[in-house]
Amino acid sequence: MNLKEYYFKKIVPELKKKLGYKNDLQVPRLDKAVLNVGLSKGLKDATFLDTVESTLTRISGQRPVKTKAKKSISNFKIRQGMVIGMKVTLRGQRMYDFIEKLVKVTLPRVRDFRGLDWKMLDKKGNLNLGIQEHISFPEIRSDEIEKLHGLEVAIVSTAKNPKEAKALFLALGFPFKSEEK
Repeated sequence: MNLKEYYFKKIVPELKKKLGYKNDLQVPRLDKAVLNVGLSKGLKDATFLDTVESTLTRISGQRPVKTKAKKSISNFKIRQGMVIGMKVTLRGQRMYDFIEKLVKVTLPRVRDFRGLDWKMLDKKGNLNLGIQEHISFPEIRSDEIEKLHGLEVAIVSTAKNPKEAKALFLALGFPFKSEEK
């Protein structure tokens, strides 16, 4: 059973009872997952741009969109229209497949991983996490890496508050640290 089926068959009834909702549509659900890489190190390096693009394509299964600078900032040597990052937005089945892979394979492979911090949840019920080295994803083989880079993952949910978000992400199997502040 994949994560999407598991969510609709097991998690929805469980959260409905736990949060006291009468309707299945009131239960918080995942909306999208956004993978983002800032190109600060490789603004001038075209090979770094290609590396990041191929990495995001392999991890997500779809081609990334290049994000461009809206205005020039001379202190950072950025000109308007210059490519400063890449992002991929995943929805539907691809999103569920990515999140299942993130929880079950990638996070356990991160070096010195001791669980996600509760501070990664924002007030609107979204989870934002940063991964320092992209080699923890199973699609990336360590022998073919030229340059290491990190990436940010933002998982957007329809939760209305942090309490709903905590219940949703715990039910989905995200490995949070046990103590909560």
